[in-house]
Amino acid sequence: MSCPICGKRKPKRFCPAKGEKICAICCGTEREATIDCPSECVYLIASRRWDTEHRQPLSPDEMPFPDVRLTNDFIHERQQVVIGLGLTVLQFAGGEPALRDADALEALDALAKTYRTLTSGILYEQPPAGGPARELYARLSAFFADFRKQETERGSISTLKDSEIFPLLVFLLRVGRTQTNGRPRSRAFLDSLRAQFPREAAAELAGEGPRIITP
Repeated sequence: MSCPICGKRKPKRFCPAKGEKICAICCGTEREATIDCPSECVYLIASRRWDTEHRQPLSPDEMPFPDVRLTNDFIHERQQVVIGLGLTVLQFAGGEPALRDADALEALDALAKTYRTLTSGILYEQPPAGGPARELYARLSAFFADFRKQETERGSISTLKDSEIFPLLVFLLRVGRTQTNGRPRSRAFLDSLRAQFPREAAAELAGEGPRIITP
């Protein structure tokens, strides 16, 4: 019996995506490239652990919006918005199995560019062309509208400014670029969000609907 992918080597690793054994080399080269690996695969988990241990900082060329300076104090002050953004991504991913890191990052990048134009006083919206990225873009846009609406319903004037939304999107985008491995079918960033908010993610994926996280 030979590996069903290469047809040459002896299959030794059970692949949950394929439902059969494949060889170690094909497991490594095709993982999250041509194989849509489930998050619970032990070989995927091991490879991500290795990636984390050997991860290098983003280079200037890889850094999204390198001219934007973010401070820990600002992120801490707006951490509830960041949490809400992350949960919105997770809630959308729960209903859209085809969503991958690349789609999530494309949506975040496009929305960040939209809000950057708002800071100059001119709205120029250029959402992703289509697919899950465009749908997530719309969902994230709706999150900010809902957040402001809930602030108003609580009897307070919304304090979330467009000029603050832009750097918060940049922050999450940078986190995503750091967490993903760049493979076409990677969901490393999405899984890292689930690990960051395990209880909240479970509630979102159980169908409780989107929630706005407030202090």
